Amino acid sequence: MDLRSLEKIALSVRSLTIDAIQKANSGHPGLPMGAAELAAYLYGAEMKYDASDPSWINRDRFVLSAGHGSMLLYSILHMAGFDLSLDDIKTFRQIGSKCPGHPEYGVTPGVETTTGPLGQGIATAVGLAIGERMSAAAFNTAEDAILDHYTYVLVGDGCLQEGVASEACSLAGHLGLGKLIAYYDSNSITIDGSTNLSFTEDVGKRFEAYGWQVLRGDMYDFEGLAALTARAKAETGKPSLIILKSVIGMGSPNKQGTAGVHGAALGEEEIAKTKANLGIPADQGFWVAPEAYAYFDTRKAALVATRKAWNETFARWRKANPALAAELAARLSGAPTTALEMPAFAQGDKIATRNASGKCLAAVSKAWPNLVGGSADLTSPNVTQLPANPSGLPLDFTAGNPAGRYIRFGVREHGMAAIANGLALYGGLKAFVATFLVFADYLRPSVRLAALMKLPVIYVLTHDSIFVGEDGPTHQPIETLASLRAIPGLSVLRPADAEETAACWKMALERTEGPTAILLSRQNLPVLAKADPDWASTMKVGAYVVKNAAKDPDITLAGSGSEVSLAAKAAEIVAAKRPELAINVVSVVDRSAFYAAPAPVRNAILGAPAKVFVAEAGVAMGWERIASPENILSIERFGESGPGDKVAAHLGFTAEAFADKILAAL
Repeated sequence: MDLRSLEKIALSVRSLTIDAIQKANSGHPGLPMGAAELAAYLYGAEMKYDASDPSWINRDRFVLSAGHGSMLLYSILHMAGFDLSLDDIKTFRQIGSKCPGHPEYGVTPGVETTTGPLGQGIATAVGLAIGERMSAAAFNTAEDAILDHYTYVLVGDGCLQEGVASEACSLAGHLGLGKLIAYYDSNSITIDGSTNLSFTEDVGKRFEAYGWQVLRGDMYDFEGLAALTARAKAETGKPSLIILKSVIGMGSPNKQGTAGVHGAALGEEEIAKTKANLGIPADQGFWVAPEAYAYFDTRKAALVATRKAWNETFARWRKANPALAAELAARLSGAPTTALEMPAFAQGDKIATRNASGKCLAAVSKAWPNLVGGSADLTSPNVTQLPANPSGLPLDFTAGNPAGRYIRFGVREHGMAAIANGLALYGGLKAFVATFLVFADYLRPSVRLAALMKLPVIYVLTHDSIFVGEDGPTHQPIETLASLRAIPGLSVLRPADAEETAACWKMALERTEGPTAILLSRQNLPVLAKADPDWASTMKVGAYVVKNAAKDPDITLAGSGSEVSLAAKAAEIVAAKRPELAINVVSVVDRSAFYAAPAPVRNAILGAPAKVFVAEAGVAMGWERIASPENILSIERFGESGPGDKVAAHLGFTAEAFADKILAAL
């Protein structure tokens, strides 16, 4: 190991960090200055990657969970030869820069996931490690291991205080993810000051209780880092946490070791003192040691040789295993391995959409053997049990069965959603997760990041309204649907019957840039007759006509999910009392898509200039775009405990109440 060159690389990380943050007058110098040696070691000596091909499937992954320290990552990616220039670094935190304030997937070559919200990075890294283990089990042979790499992650005190990290790391220990290695930048400082203000637990003992190997060392000892990493790799049955004592803002004479260096530029005076203290040329902004560039020029040759050897292994594997090679190609392209055969449903049948979804999920799992995921301890209520493997092998992914595809997440909704992001990011896997709709609030931070990264994660969210019934207001979502619709880039689908459910699954599977939530009923719903013969295609604009009057409609009743059949019944009641009225019924499966459709399309589906009435078992927020507030049947309070139909009657949410509202308005 070339210690002098690694020291120069670490010094250059500090140099670039200082100048980039000072120029932006914004950023977090503490972590990059305090953990520069780790970046130098990982990229300079340990990790396997190809800077010219950041998506190489057998690369080691590095996740900067403490994303506020982004200049650590940008600095090392630049020196390691990724497509990130010095000019890019000079535009740190500016609009359009490849170096945004926190690492963003798809913006900066070499960034594996968007981080910033603390704890998300380590939880997502657990998903990446699961992805490696699943994929290796699926494709490696006794002769050739084409997938054999590690997931490394740098966490800080803040990451380990967040609950999402606890959830994911607990599961990682249970699953024995031996190729997950986390380095804990233990500098005892957060924004408010010393961690002693709020964080005095023994982190090592916590992780040992999770089932991790816990090691300890010094951030500034390269040989120690190498020895600790070797010990982590040697432990194949457990993930490893390497606790590294460090000094935040290392090298700053007056600010190192203090909260003042966490999240603010050093200032010109302190920069001068720091550069003098470290031996960085004072007259050269954005200085990189020539030895650092020279070292990586040499390192590239070794990495190229590693990639070339893998290419030869892969070519040999592909020739010897054409069926596996075809399956891998299909997985990476997103295509199904076999044709998708969705279940058929008959009009008039009554079936809960969660049960219809279960049938669809079984069909999808046959067409896409790379569909992986699970439920937060709600497999039966969510109806997400996958069919048994034809081979007879166990279905569950466990420490002893890496070939499994169903993950028992336990009661860990937040960790589950973050892990799903890691599975989607890994490549070649289609991720789904499931829970009750009301618990989407536990998923939200991870769902938001999935939308930000445009990851095609599928969320199966059942028990979607007050019709849940007896579990009461804590389990009856009222505002949840509106809050999900507020997330940009999240497709929120609420099917009205079993046929729509199958169509929603197809839409979710076809979506390649962004997550999809499918909201499903607990109660049985009738399979509706549909006036639009091409309804499944029309539905892709967000809505379609379920019931069509013989002439241009006077009124249109719109709703989503179970409220479409409620609207259809209300239409019959109104028609019996006012037979001269022409009434249409519209199913709005994806309200956001419908609102985004061209005005002529919306008007045609709503039958403009017909008066529009809306029914939805939740808050009215957002429906005002197509109906006057007084013409919306909604629920603006929390629910009640009791049978679902009695709760609805108690709240005045029935077809009869909707009909009365319509008649009173005419």
